Amino acid sequence: MRLAFILSEIGGGLRRNLSMVISVVLVTCVSLTFVGTAALLQMQITQMKGFWYDKVQVAIFLCSDTSNAPNCASGPATAEQKAGIQTLLNSAAVKPYIKSSVFESQADALKHFREQFANSPIKDTVTADQLPSSFRISLVDPQKYQIINETFSATPGVDSVIDQRKLLESLFTFMNAASVVAIGIAALMIVCAVLLIATTIRLSAQSRQREIGIMRLVGASKTVIQLPFVLEGVIAAAVGALLASAAVWAIATFFVQGFLAGQFKDTPFIAANQALYIGPLLLILGVALAAISSSVSLRRHLKV
Repeated sequence: MRLAFILSEIGGGLRRNLSMVISVVLVTCVSLTFVGTAALLQMQITQMKGFWYDKVQVAIFLCSDTSNAPNCASGPATAEQKAGIQTLLNSAAVKPYIKSSVFESQADALKHFREQFANSPIKDTVTADQLPSSFRISLVDPQKYQIINETFSATPGVDSVIDQRKLLESLFTFMNAASVVAIGIAALMIVCAVLLIATTIRLSAQSRQREIGIMRLVGASKTVIQLPFVLEGVIAAAVGALLASAAVWAIATFFVQGFLAGQFKDTPFIAANQALYIGPLLLILGVALAAISSSVSLRRHLKV
């Protein structure tokens, strides 16, 4: 009988405040969608870092006819200088840090350049003598770049030592900034959702003061009186969280996998099913926020 009474009270409350309940659902949905999107973005950043950081290399560019570095005052790198660099790469002081190394000639550099810019009009404007030869090095630990830089930057025949990881840092910095913005918007929307839930529950309780008075007279406990109001907020927030979970899954499925993965085939994107792990967390967060805000609102405005 008590359960049936609580359910009837919940149904009545949801019907009386339908417009406010819909507002709670929508605001909760939008706020948790931002939370879920920020989580997706962080998962994407982590996956891209793990993929690209294992592939990026340190490039030791050798002196060419167009080099202006102090090491290149005598002209292009000679065969003896190239052999000296290779010997240094195989030395006991450097070899433990190197996973693999390969020499890229100017002809190889031109071939790779034309592959990279196959759809660009500049593809045929560059010649092999304009591109430097280089040693491409994969490190055991990419964080040890500085050791290679200090070892080879002053070596005769070396124009420059470039850590390709630095080319990715700007991308990851931008993605992290976007994630922070999404989290900030999500936090603001969550505050709005909490205030709206609290207001909705307070108005619902005030509109039923007569019923609450009767329940007090018949000896209903504080929990029985307050529970229907709390559950109204929880149900509305749970619906919003479920809609947010569906929205996050749709973003991962249709935007990330459907669009981005098709446009950037060489980039590893998160799988759509990874978004399913976010859904339960959004549901727990939405329910917890609704339960807490409803309880606080009732304690402040409803004297039982």
